[in-house]
Amino acid sequence: MDRNQMIGLGLIAALLITYAIVFKPPVTEEDLATPTTTEQAAVTTPQEEASQEETNTPLPEAIATDYTDKYGVFAAGAQGEATDLTIENEVAKFTFSSKGGIIKSVELKDFKTWDGRPLMLIDEASTSQSLTLQTVKGNINIADLYFKASQNGTNLVKGDSLQFKYTMDLGSGNSIEQIYSIAGGSYVVGYEIKINGLNSTIIGDQMNFVWAHQMKRYEKNLSDSRIKSTIKWYTLAEDLDDLKASSNDIQQEQLTEPLKWLSFDQKFFNAGIISEKGFSGALVSTEVPVQDTTIVKTGEMRLAIPVADLYSGSQLKYYFGPNNYRILKKVTPGYKENIYLGYKMVSWVNKLIIIPLFQFLEMYISSYGVIIMIIVLIIKLALFPLTRKSYLSMAKMKALKPELDELKEKTGGDQQKMQQEQMKLYREMGVNPISGCIPMVLQMPILFAMFFFFPNSIELRGESFLWATDLSTYDVLFNLPFTIPFYGSHVSGFTLLMTVSTILYTWSNNQVSTVQGPMKSIGYFMPIIFMFVLNSYSSGLSFYYFVSNIITFGQQAIIRRFVDEDKIRATLHENKKKNANKGKSKFQQRLEDAMKAGQEAKKQQKPKK
Repeated sequence: MDRNQMIGLGLIAALLITYAIVFKPPVTEEDLATPTTTEQAAVTTPQEEASQEETNTPLPEAIATDYTDKYGVFAAGAQGEATDLTIENEVAKFTFSSKGGIIKSVELKDFKTWDGRPLMLIDEASTSQSLTLQTVKGNINIADLYFKASQNGTNLVKGDSLQFKYTMDLGSGNSIEQIYSIAGGSYVVGYEIKINGLNSTIIGDQMNFVWAHQMKRYEKNLSDSRIKSTIKWYTLAEDLDDLKASSNDIQQEQLTEPLKWLSFDQKFFNAGIISEKGFSGALVSTEVPVQDTTIVKTGEMRLAIPVADLYSGSQLKYYFGPNNYRILKKVTPGYKENIYLGYKMVSWVNKLIIIPLFQFLEMYISSYGVIIMIIVLIIKLALFPLTRKSYLSMAKMKALKPELDELKEKTGGDQQKMQQEQMKLYREMGVNPISGCIPMVLQMPILFAMFFFFPNSIELRGESFLWATDLSTYDVLFNLPFTIPFYGSHVSGFTLLMTVSTILYTWSNNQVSTVQGPMKSIGYFMPIIFMFVLNSYSSGLSFYYFVSNIITFGQQAIIRRFVDEDKIRATLHENKKKNANKGKSKFQQRLEDAMKAGQEAKKQQKPKK
C-alpha cells in the first residue's frame, strides 16, 4: 500500500466517525429505564429463560402445525411441563406425574429392602405405562401427553380419603379425565379413566394398556425370590392362573378370557391392576435377567380395555403393597391367592387353622420365635391322641416280634405263605398293622401346611430371634470359605438343630419299631437330605420343625413311661384266645385276596425255563 492509499483510507474513516457523532439519535428517559435485549439476556438465569420459552412464548406456526398434523385434536396436550404430585398416607407414598397423568412411583413406608434401602415398589426407572387409542390420526399414546392436576400434594390419615383428577382439555367439549382416589392407611389406589366427546376421533373399539415392570430385588435370597416371582391373573369365571415362576426361560401367554385382575407378584409384595367390569383380554410375559442381580424378573402386561367403557368411565384400581393375607382378602375376590399356601387341602389347613391362630397370637405376643413355639405346642397337644395311638400300635408290633420271627423260620422264606400267616396272626391278636400309619397320615396336611406357610409369611420378614436376623429367610450361624454343592456357603443353625433333633426322633422311633434291614437305616439318611434342602429356606420353618421334634420326642418319652410292654403282650395273647374261632373281617378278606392276586401276578411274570 503506497502513501496516497493510506491518506485516502484515513480520510474515509474520519468522515464515518464524524457522521456517527453528528447524526446520533437523542437518548430518551424510556431508554434509560428499560435495558436492551442484550442486557436482559445477561441478567436472566437459564431456568428463567427456559420457563419463559415454555410458558410464555407461543410455538412457531410451523411447529404448531406439525403437532396438529401428528396428534389432531390431541395437539392441545402435546406440549406442557411435567410436574409431580405426591400423596402420602400412613403406609405408602404415591407420586403422580402430570405427563400422562400416571402413577410415577410408590414407596412402602413400613418396609425396607434386605440391605436397608427404602422399598420402592415401582419407580420411574423400573416401570413404564402406555395407554394407546386408535384415532383418525393413528395411534395416540395419552401417556405421552400432558394433563392438569386438580390437587396439590397432601398427607392422609386413617379415616380420611381423597379424590383428585388429571384433566386434558382438548377444546370443543372434548377431554380426557383420569380420576384417582386414595384412603388413609390403604395400599389401594382407585382409578377411573373417562373420555368426553372424541366420538368422531377415536375409531378403535379398545384402548391398549401396556404395563412394563422390572420386579426389583427386595430379599437376600435372590434365587428363592426368582422362583416365587411371576405374573398372576384371575378370570371373571374365578379361575386363578400364572406364568411358570420356576423357569428361567422367557414365558409368554395370550389370554382370551375376560380377566378380573392381574398382578406382578413377588415373594412378599405385589403390584396389580383390577377391573370392575373385566379386561377383555391380555398378553403377558416374563423374563429373568440372569446377569442383573438387582432385578428379580422383568414382566409386561398388554391389556385390552373396551372403549365403550371409557365413555361412561372405566372403573379400575391398583394395589401396591405387601402379600399380607389379612389385607389381600379385602382388596377384591380372589386377590388373596397372590399368596401361595400350598395345594388345595394344604391351603385350607393354612386358611382355616394356621393363619387365624397366628393372627390371634400376634395381638398379644411380640416375639415371633415365641409365637412359633406356642403354635407347635398347641398343634402337638391337639394331635396328642393320634401320636399316642401311633406309638401304641408300634408297641404292639414290637410285642409280636417273637411270633413274627417264629413264622419266618416256619415258612422258610416263602413270601406268600409268610404274608398269609402274618395276616392270620394279626387277626388272632387283634392288631391292625396299618393303624400306626393312619395317625401319621392325618398329621401330614399340617406338616406340609407349615412348609408353605412360614416361607411365605410376610409377618416374619425382618423379625429376629436368637441369632437369626430375619425369620423369613435362612439364618447364618457361620459362613464357609467355600461353597458346597446343593448346600451353599453358609451353615444355618436352625437347620442344623432340626437335623440333629430329627435323628434323635428317628432313633426313638426305632426303639419300638419292628422295621429291620436297610429300611431302618433310611430313616437316618432323610434328615441329612433335608439338611441340604432346607439350609437356604426360611429359618422360621426350620425352627418350627426343630421345636416340633423336641416336643414329639418328649411326648413319646412320657407315653413310654406309662406303657407296660409286658401288659400289652399279655393283652394280645388274651385276644388270641378270644379270637381263635373268629372269622375274617371283610377288610382282612379283601387284603388277603389282594395279596394273593399280587403273588399270582408275580408268578406269571417270571420267565419259563
